[in-house]
Amino acid sequence: MMIAVLGECVADAFADGRSGASPGELALRVLPGGGPANTAVALARLGTRARFLGRLSGDVFGTLFRDRLAASGVDVSGCVTAGEPSTLAVAALDGEGRAAYTFYADGTADWGWRPSELDDERLGPVSCLHTGSLALVREPGRGLVEEFARAAAARATVSIDPNVRPSLASPADYPMARWCEWADVVKLSDDDLGFLMPGAPLERACDTWHEAGARLIVVTRGADGAVVSLDGRRASVPAPAVEVVDTVGAGDSFTAGLLHHLDERGHLGGRLDRLDLETAAEAAAFAARVAALTCTVPGADPPWAAQLDHRADPRP
Repeated sequence: MMIAVLGECVADAFADGRSGASPGELALRVLPGGGPANTAVALARLGTRARFLGRLSGDVFGTLFRDRLAASGVDVSGCVTAGEPSTLAVAALDGEGRAAYTFYADGTADWGWRPSELDDERLGPVSCLHTGSLALVREPGRGLVEEFARAAAARATVSIDPNVRPSLASPADYPMARWCEWADVVKLSDDDLGFLMPGAPLERACDTWHEAGARLIVVTRGADGAVVSLDGRRASVPAPAVEVVDTVGAGDSFTAGLLHHLDERGHLGGRLDRLDLETAAEAAAFAARVAALTCTVPGADPPWAAQLDHRADPRP
C-alpha cells in the first residue's frame, strides 16, 4: 500500500551569505519546501511508497518542486498542473536555527483546488492520507481539502499536522475539534499547541482532542523530545543530540518517520485499533531520529534510510 500526502509545495528562500552580493543587495538561495511536500519526500526516502497530491505551478519553482519529488521517489501522477504562480516563503533564521517566514501566498497555485481536481480516483489505493498545514486553512480550497480528507477516512487512516502559520491564519482558522472527528493521528509542535490552546496544559489539550475523536496525538518539543498520547495514556521520548544547522523541515520529517514506522508494522489502513502505547512511543522515537538528522543540514533535506545510523544518538 501507499501513503498519500495532500498539500502545498513552497519555495523557501534564505539569505545566502556565500553569494557575494554587492552592498545594498540581498541574494536569496531558494530551496524546495512546504510542509506536506517535505513529508512526502521524507516518506519516500525512508522507503515508504508515497504519492503527493498538490497543485504545482508551471513556473520555475514548480519545475524545482517536481524534480525534487521525483528524485526522492515520490509518485507525482496525482498532481495538478496549475496556471497560478508558486507560493514563496522568505525565511529568517534565529540563533538556534529556527525559521520565521514571510509568505507571498495570495492567488498562488497551492490553494486553488476545484471539485474536479479532488475526487476519490485521485486518492488511489492508500493505507493513509496525511494533510494539514496551510492547505487546510487557506481559501479558496480549504473546504474541498477537508471534505476530501473526511471522505478518505472511510477507507484509510487519516493524519493531520496543523503546522500553524500565525502570519497567515488565526486560531479560529484551525477547527481542531472538527478535524479530530475524522483524523486518527494528530501531530503538532508545542508552539502549535500554544497558538491553538494558549495557556492550556498539554494533557488537557490532548484529552480534548481525544474526546473529539483522534486516537493518537504526538506533540514535539524540540530538544525536549516528544510526548505521545494514545487514548489518554501518555509516554515521553527523548530527542537525539545532534549539531543543529537549522530546524527547517524537522517537524515534517518527524511526521514522515512516525507514519513510516506505523505503516511498516501494519497499523495504518484503519482506526489504529491494534496500536498500543509502547508501539506508538517506538514510532515517535524513530521519528525523532529522522527529525534530528534533518536538523544537521541546511533547509528541508530529510535523510535517506541508509543515513539512519549512529550519528543521531539519544540523549542520556
